[in-house]
Amino acid sequence: MNKYERFLKDLETTGTANMKVFGQSMKPKIKSGSMLTYQKAASYEIGDIVCCQVKGRKIDAHFITQKDETGRYMIANNHGHQNGWTRQIYAKVIAIEPPT
Repeated sequence: MNKYERFLKDLETTGTANMKVFGQSMKPKIKSGSMLTYQKAASYEIGDIVCCQVKGRKIDAHFITQKDETGRYMIANNHGHQNGWTRQIYAKVIAIEPPT
């Protein structure tokens, strides 16, 4: 079972999940190696950091920067790069534990 399968299973059974994330796209807000706690929500808002799928690719933690009236969300990193529009949001970040 890969990290996304485990993540989605935890979300389905408990409504929350943890995942360690790596990379520089969300610095300085999220440092590489941070442990994030996610929670499913009934709705998501601009500014939420979410785990989602854009163009067939799962993204651990990026911002919602726009939303439209049809239920789509624009996903972008902390440096202004837009990944694209999606309807597939899995959960939003509710806690960030920096690496030690």
